[in-house]
Amino acid sequence: MPLPPHKMARVIVNTDARNEADDQYCIVQALLTPSFELHGVVPAHFGTAKSPHSMRDSHDEVMKLLDLMDLTGQVTVADGAENAIPDPETPSPSPGAELIVREAMKDDDRPLHVAFLGPLTDMASALLMEPQIAERNVRVIWIGGGEWPVGGWEYNLSNDIAAANVVFRSSLVVWQIPMPVYRMIGVGYAELMERVAPHGAIGRYLVDQLIAWNAASHSGPIEFRSLGDTPALSVIMNPFGGRSDWRPAPQFTAAMQYVHPGLYRPIRVYETIDVRFILEDFFAKLARFARGEQETALFR
Repeated sequence: MPLPPHKMARVIVNTDARNEADDQYCIVQALLTPSFELHGVVPAHFGTAKSPHSMRDSHDEVMKLLDLMDLTGQVTVADGAENAIPDPETPSPSPGAELIVREAMKDDDRPLHVAFLGPLTDMASALLMEPQIAERNVRVIWIGGGEWPVGGWEYNLSNDIAAANVVFRSSLVVWQIPMPVYRMIGVGYAELMERVAPHGAIGRYLVDQLIAWNAASHSGPIEFRSLGDTPALSVIMNPFGGRSDWRPAPQFTAAMQYVHPGLYRPIRVYETIDVRFILEDFFAKLARFARGEQETALFR
């Protein structure tokens, strides 16, 4: 049964989808969440170390997922920037950043949730393009940053440190899910074979591509993966499904260490996530989708 509009969460998903093997699970779960009014998916870059055209790779992966789910043409796909912002004063304009600005500036009492599964390039660009969105009802959910309070190397942060600094020193509401938390969303191959692979072409693809990515990327034995991007959805569906507190926003050094000047507004930092909830929600929605029983998100 469709939810009344005021009960639905406005959502944009920004994803470096071809970076590895877990974004795909998060994208599919977002598409299958009927409490979401999904305004679009923004394919994001993931630097140049793995590919000279990483944003285009992310775009192609998003389109593949939509095709496997028979959703081609139903979901807005607005490409993000091809590269990191050049400096903290200069945006990297893109259709994805324009989508964020457009949705942020709409008159709507509901907050706009922008879930970032990779770098914060497109959020920083949107802010630099239209500073007024810092005062709008926007929540930035970011899977990124190292362990508090010291920090250190973390992949999503590494692909645009300047963008993270722009967002963190703004007045935007930020919910951060740092690396020690997102690493805990672990699944094993046996679980995936039982709970994901049997459920249609999309289920089979999700498992096959994850196992293939692990085989190419790890030198030793491995039969698990962290679905580390899915907490970005968990905290939208259930903001209290985890322990968090509010801390003054830091800045990041070139070495990705946290600097704590105490000058910026508090951000919400998650310390735990309800892993049972987010994984079981995904497994159930995928199974129901394969049987033709699961509603999708409302695509705007």
